[in-house]
Amino acid sequence: MIRTQQLVYRYPGGAALRFDDIDVAQGGVLLLRGASGSGKSTWLALAAGLLSPGGGDITVAGQSLAALGKVAGDAWRARTIGFLPQKLHLSAALTVHANLAIAQWAAGRAQDDARIRDALTALGVNELAARKPAQLSGGQAQRVALARAVLLQPQVILADEPTASLDDDAARQALELLQATAKRYGATLVIATHDARVAANLDDQIGFQPLSIGRKQL
Repeated sequence: MIRTQQLVYRYPGGAALRFDDIDVAQGGVLLLRGASGSGKSTWLALAAGLLSPGGGDITVAGQSLAALGKVAGDAWRARTIGFLPQKLHLSAALTVHANLAIAQWAAGRAQDDARIRDALTALGVNELAARKPAQLSGGQAQRVALARAVLLQPQVILADEPTASLDDDAARQALELLQATAKRYGATLVIATHDARVAANLDDQIGFQPLSIGRKQL
């Protein structure tokens, strides 16, 4: 679940950005809509606990993020948030399997080859485990990045512009994959995008909520 109340972020030395209140149940889908530079990435960073609100409150998976310190925040994020960035950030020097293993290491977990295999199998890419990112197609790389995002079975999946540069068929498939993966893990799904096709593919989904992001300055 994600709930915000009078959420504000204050840029250092700059203006304060105010966001509308939202309340998304666990397992729901939240769509952040807005033009580039409107504040979508700021909202995602607040939801991930990477930025601290300058006012109001944001509660994610039952945790008020305003109350978290850095060390506690890092531990909470590792076990709660799965992030699918627009730029997938797969290490070119590592195999697909090793890219997931390093995610476990970064979260302070022991390497669990069975869990890695299960995550890759669920996304249909386990046969690519020995390949390096340069040997993957764009769609395969996105599936690997999503497997990495859900490897630790997060309660929330944050996807940043997942349909950018995709044609209509590929965009639809990417959205179906995101929704199916979130449903598999019972995770709340947040998609940030300026792509109008995303809303068209999501607006009949149960638990779907749109949120338009704009620079509502105080």
